[in-house]
Amino acid sequence: MTPPQTLVLPEEGDWRIRVVPNLYPALDRQEVVVQSRAHVRSLADLDDDQLDVVAEAWRRRRADEPGGYLMAVVNEGRQAGASLPHTHSQLAWLPAPPPPEPPRDGETIAERDGLVAWCPRVSRLPYEAAVAPTASEPDGFASDLLGAALRLLADLVRRLHGIAGAVPLNAWLHNHESGWRLVLLPRLSTIAALELGAGLWINTVAPEEAATALRGA
Repeated sequence: MTPPQTLVLPEEGDWRIRVVPNLYPALDRQEVVVQSRAHVRSLADLDDDQLDVVAEAWRRRRADEPGGYLMAVVNEGRQAGASLPHTHSQLAWLPAPPPPEPPRDGETIAERDGLVAWCPRVSRLPYEAAVAPTASEPDGFASDLLGAALRLLADLVRRLHGIAGAVPLNAWLHNHESGWRLVLLPRLSTIAALELGAGLWINTVAPEEAATALRGA
């Protein structure tokens, strides 16, 4: 059993998306978005229509609870922090924004629907990627491109699966006045003391190589 839902889409008939409070919240307000009735494990398993409904759920919860900085995150696989095998995302209302992501700079993977996907030139881990509008916008939750961005993110995950299998991964929506983006961080290598203590990321796959592989997958 789950806690009482805060949102269900559609509002009548068989549900496609349910949003419920997190049973074990780390913050004052934290919710789980059940992204499909079907028992699938990954964002990559959702079709375009379902990803559009995920985007609508994120938008609706932001509109219903506008206070604080809302962060939408996806964890897949236990190594990446997922406690459930069923595909889901989490919405966390933070008291302050996280640090900004680096400026857009890197190797392009794909460009379509007013969006660009790229591997950052300074990638933290193998196959790190990001998706953002080609014309900068400050708020992903208010963007008409959010659904298309989730579709492109899911496409990147499918390509990653083709290269390395169903790897653990994290993804999140980062809002900033300089522009919003979706970040994809596969967990193909172990994060150890140098990364945690010194911020020195050991990446064994060059972003140029990663982008070439993702383009061809």
